[in-house]
Amino acid sequence: MSMSNLEGLLIKIRDDVSPSKNDLEVLLSKEDKSELKTIFSFADKIRKEFCGDGIFLRGIIEFSNYCVRDCFYCGLNRGNFKLERYRMGKDEVLSSVAFLAGNNIKTVVLQSGDDPNIDVAWLKDIILEIKKRFSMAITLSVGERKFEDYKAWKEAGADRYLLKIETSGKRLYESMHTDMSFDRRIKCLDALRDLGYQVGSGNIIGLPGQTLKTIAEDIIFFKEKDFDMIGIGPFIPHDDSRFSRQKTGEALLTLKVIALTRIVTKNAHIPATTALGSLDKDYRSDGLTCGANVLMPNFTPQPYRKLYEIYPGKRCVDEPVGACNFCMGDMAKSLGRYIDYGRGDSLKERKLSQNV
Repeated sequence: MSMSNLEGLLIKIRDDVSPSKNDLEVLLSKEDKSELKTIFSFADKIRKEFCGDGIFLRGIIEFSNYCVRDCFYCGLNRGNFKLERYRMGKDEVLSSVAFLAGNNIKTVVLQSGDDPNIDVAWLKDIILEIKKRFSMAITLSVGERKFEDYKAWKEAGADRYLLKIETSGKRLYESMHTDMSFDRRIKCLDALRDLGYQVGSGNIIGLPGQTLKTIAEDIIFFKEKDFDMIGIGPFIPHDDSRFSRQKTGEALLTLKVIALTRIVTKNAHIPATTALGSLDKDYRSDGLTCGANVLMPNFTPQPYRKLYEIYPGKRCVDEPVGACNFCMGDMAKSLGRYIDYGRGDSLKERKLSQNV
């Protein structure tokens, strides 16, 4: 494909209200270095135009690794009896949030497995206390819950919710999620939006059974749902999951998906994920040069951090709490970018509640 044709195709998917699945498949299949450079550069320009040069930080606190799900790709699956389970106490969570706030980070991500024993009132109290003591946004990522639970947490002050779809194909989704319903996942995402959350989702690249066609469908799904945040990371097999013998997802394909998602969605917040930094080398810098604008330092305290093992070889599990925060500044500087210590709220045009 000539460069002019390639650039024309990139402009087409940028401007189309409904991008062509075929066009996205063609672009996902590109392997030529000069063509990839064009795709990544185009995505980076879109990122600069719609998001600016700032890199937002989201501080993660993984407060429980209990999970009732049996997702075939995840080390937290309920069948992993080798894993030592934990739930942090309220004071431990708030202490971690205070440390995070002391590092000038304005978003905390409270993340757990799909743990039904997380009491609604307990988490509500934590949200209220965070809002009382700190000026920061709160992102929840605690799985599928009842509408009433989501509502209680939103009314307490939670700003955002991350619920990844992993794949937008119903058949593929249900083939790797025992006792889970694709339709229920969609219903939860819609409920979160109806309640006024800034909503995040995303996919895993390299899942068994995934094709360029299904990935193209994911990108179209992200645009149709108009997500505020989209997390895209490579599949990394866990020895104690059903996909233990499957191949690791490719970094290059993951970067292409980030780039095309940026071009199509324009102003969604897209992180260079920890998984992208946990392969044979740290590809997060590459992610930041092809469309990503968020980094996610881990503030989970020891000894819990190494026990939140969704996949093996997770980056920075042995480092002191907050250490990631320093290297991220250096990473941004090396790219001619800077760390933006603002809240990093949604860039979408619709009116969103701002609970400060």
